Amino acid sequence: MARVETVERGSASWRIARRVGWAAAIGAGLTTATAVALGGVVLGQANRARRTIPMAEAPPPRGDGLYGAKFPGRPITLVVLGDSTAAGYGVHRPRETPGALLATGVSRRLGRPVRLRRFAVVGSISSGLAPQVEVAIEEKPDLAVILIGGNDVTNRTPYGIAVRHLVDAVRDLRRAGAEVVVGTCPDLGAIQPIKPPLRWLARRWSRQLAAAQTVAVVEAGGRTVSLGDLLGPRFAADPVRMFAWDRYHPSADGYAVAVAAMLPTVLAALGAGEERRPAPAAGEGVRSLTEAAAQAARQPGTEVSGTQVAGRDRGPGGRWAQLRRHRPAWLAPLPAGGLPALFGNARTDDPAPIAVPLGHGSHDVGQPSTVEEPR
Repeated sequence: MARVETVERGSASWRIARRVGWAAAIGAGLTTATAVALGGVVLGQANRARRTIPMAEAPPPRGDGLYGAKFPGRPITLVVLGDSTAAGYGVHRPRETPGALLATGVSRRLGRPVRLRRFAVVGSISSGLAPQVEVAIEEKPDLAVILIGGNDVTNRTPYGIAVRHLVDAVRDLRRAGAEVVVGTCPDLGAIQPIKPPLRWLARRWSRQLAAAQTVAVVEAGGRTVSLGDLLGPRFAADPVRMFAWDRYHPSADGYAVAVAAMLPTVLAALGAGEERRPAPAAGEGVRSLTEAAAQAARQPGTEVSGTQVAGRDRGPGGRWAQLRRHRPAWLAPLPAGGLPALFGNARTDDPAPIAVPLGHGSHDVGQPSTVEEPR
């Protein structure tokens, strides 16, 4: 009942999110009329893409455990939720998964141990977040990172439904005392097996959902990082290196780029963000949330979070939001051998921090298995 009441109270936010989603997509691809005219072509391309992109096989490696055990203090508990991208499908070593990279980055930056639990499920759409959140809350997390949206686009889940499930997850986690960072929907137009005009449509749909996610997540008390336009050009320019063997999921280097884009926002959520700069960089500043969401969907690596103006959360245009564009090491070319120096490994085969196993884990929620030691 509480969940139904929450959705009803937030109905205005859903309408705003939907409008922002459409606004963000203007100029990003095909018009509706053109899409209808090319419907047969698009349908044929979609069928070919499904045949070309292989189905998921073995589950991704787990990286659950304690990172930075040498550091003092109470461990920061980090939970990772979402779909195959959050789970790290496409890599072979636990330390190459997004959760392990985030745990390593946070531990080294803050000088604190980080306890990682991953509950993301391969193939999940936004409606699949609820069971993940239920078990994640039992861990009493300090921080939850969610990567979701790609499968909602490929399944054509209505944006309103996808966003409602996401915001329910954010609110439940916030009520449990966790900070929440959401990496918004990636740019599916960068995937090589998808050809124009389907590629243009995929990019447009991705941008619409990302903007709608931004509005809803910030209203619910979370932070977002726009990944779509960040990952799109870089992945399209170097697909052999940035994509895994299936040409759909990121490779180890691809995940490293995505995580490096999210790390400043994760640190800020934990109260340890970068020092305030004397003046906002281009594209930064305070906007209405609707304006901020549309801008973030077009600009790579943009963080959006709630803020106040003159002591007020809202102005004439609705809730106030802060845009911040982070420029860390991920903008530099990746080294020829592997992960960026941000994570302390010059090559992907270098030793990484050892995680101490934490009892039992699961490849998917509700399916117990043995926790692996990251390597």
